[in-house]
Amino acid sequence: MPRLYNRAFEILATEVKRCSKDVLAGDVQRDIVLKRLERLRSQTGEPASLEELRDTVIAFFPNFSEKVLKQAAKANCPPGKWSKIKFAAVFLAGSAGAIWVLNLPYPMIRWPVARTLPILLLPSYMSMDYNYRRAIASVEQADQLVNQSTSSADLDLGAVKVKEAQKHLDALPVWFLGYWPKYTAWFGWQFTFDEFKAARANVGRMEAKLFQEKQAQTLLTQGEQALNTAKQQYEQASTVADREKAIAAWQAALDQINQLPQQTLIGRTSRTKLAAYQRDFQEVASIAAKSARTQTLIEVANQFAIAAGQKAQNPPHSASEWQEIQKLWSQAIDRLEAVRVEDSGYVEAQKLLAKYQSDLGTVRTRLEMEQASVRDLETAKEQIESLLANTTRNASSVDRNQMISQIQRIINQLEKIKPETTAYAEAQQLMRSAQNKVKEILQASPRTNFGN
Repeated sequence: MPRLYNRAFEILATEVKRCSKDVLAGDVQRDIVLKRLERLRSQTGEPASLEELRDTVIAFFPNFSEKVLKQAAKANCPPGKWSKIKFAAVFLAGSAGAIWVLNLPYPMIRWPVARTLPILLLPSYMSMDYNYRRAIASVEQADQLVNQSTSSADLDLGAVKVKEAQKHLDALPVWFLGYWPKYTAWFGWQFTFDEFKAARANVGRMEAKLFQEKQAQTLLTQGEQALNTAKQQYEQASTVADREKAIAAWQAALDQINQLPQQTLIGRTSRTKLAAYQRDFQEVASIAAKSARTQTLIEVANQFAIAAGQKAQNPPHSASEWQEIQKLWSQAIDRLEAVRVEDSGYVEAQKLLAKYQSDLGTVRTRLEMEQASVRDLETAKEQIESLLANTTRNASSVDRNQMISQIQRIINQLEKIKPETTAYAEAQQLMRSAQNKVKEILQASPRTNFGN
């Protein structure tokens, strides 16, 4: 081993150069000291001690740093385990880096190495062997899971295997295997461009199929969401128009599900769901059709009832007007009586029917009252005309009491006329005139005329 190691020499040489700058003829002294240090570095034996190092430099540079001397004496020893480990690590890192460079997938690098020292390409061959076996296994697994899938779980796992196969195929340097096929024999397998292209094509087809399955699943999800939304809208609908709108949306959702491609797993498995969805829809549509018919009849009846009620406002009305009102109520009742027992709105229709029949009865009563009042008024007028004619012919012989009796019969006839009839106002006027005439007869002479 040298008496002065390189690290200690460098420490001392640096300080010598520094000290020589401040001393006259420093260059000469520096050269002498460096030669003495070179001599120690070339000698073999025990490492120079601190005293030896001091004696070597202190005679020429009295101001030489004691701290540097101690530092150099401490560094003047053989390298320890850490230094060896560091050297080994650097060596291994450099070797690994060199092998990594030699294994780069570039023909101009690998071809010369493959001709001369193919053993250096062992990492590449190990990687190729691993990726080849994993690619073949992944392609077979993906083919089974994707092309023979029975559930969505198979498709999900198949998608993972397709990605794995694609990853391992991408890692195979097929161009190298094509130029140097003899090296594939090291691992007992042969892999050609045709096989690589077939595997690539198979993976591409499976990726396309997985994309179709994903799209079909998206369409199915959207269709089911639209269908559930339409169901909720139908349940919350309060009018016929709202129900019809919900049923139309329901049918559109079924059409969307029915359009799923049958060559996909989702399209095939959705057939069972679609049959159940259509069965539910047919039941609801049938009920909705009956309900719509009932609701239509009820709404039409309600329109007739509204018209009848509006026409009946502000009485009195003539008999012909009451007959028109009666006809409107009858038409409303006819619509309600068309609602069948099995219809969903039957109870509601019966409630309205009871009310409308009651209203119709009221109208009939008013019609009869109007007709009777008109007849009574005509009868009273006829009696008045008869009395006036008799009084005119027998003005001198008319008995006062007899006249009063006839006028009273007229008053009794007028009292039969009911209020809120078209004849009531005229009857009241005639009755007041008759009553006044009775008073006049009682107070005046027997020659008083009834019409005066």
